[in-house]
Amino acid sequence: MEKFDLYDLKRTVNSHGILISFAGPFSHGIIEELGQAVTRYLETQALTKASLMDVFSVFIEQTQNVRNYAAKREAEGNSELDFNNGIVTIGRNGAHHVVCSGNFLKRCDVEPLTAMLDQLQNLDRKELKILFKQQLRQERQVDQGGGLGLIDMSRKSALPLKYEIRVLDHDYCFFSLCATL
Repeated sequence: MEKFDLYDLKRTVNSHGILISFAGPFSHGIIEELGQAVTRYLETQALTKASLMDVFSVFIEQTQNVRNYAAKREAEGNSELDFNNGIVTIGRNGAHHVVCSGNFLKRCDVEPLTAMLDQLQNLDRKELKILFKQQLRQERQVDQGGGLGLIDMSRKSALPLKYEIRVLDHDYCFFSLCATL
């Protein structure tokens, strides 16, 4: 194994305000354990119950999105890339918590996802509430990803959701999503 300097990693984490981070496979058991650890951590912070629940629910939504996408790809027989190997972080930026997640995506799945996120970025709180209620009344499509969850994250966020796409090659990219609460 090459020399690995955890001090550099710690400096990077600290410079980004990251308080909690997990990178690896997102099984249901891991999500549950992480959820309990995040809850215990957030309870030690000076947060209102509503703020604690918002941070927790966005954290869970993001980890489940990574897991659900991986499960969809696994069911299709895609084994060329570990779609379940992602990252989630909770950090601070001033008075706000920032919950971010990242995972591998097939490039063909980027456009519908970014179109939805771009639409949400342009809506105010009232419009987000209306869209959320409309989505609740619609029958959920099997292939529909991130609909209600993304809308709910947008409703809870103090700022519009931010995303980043890093193209890896012709077929794959890495998708990052951040919610500021």
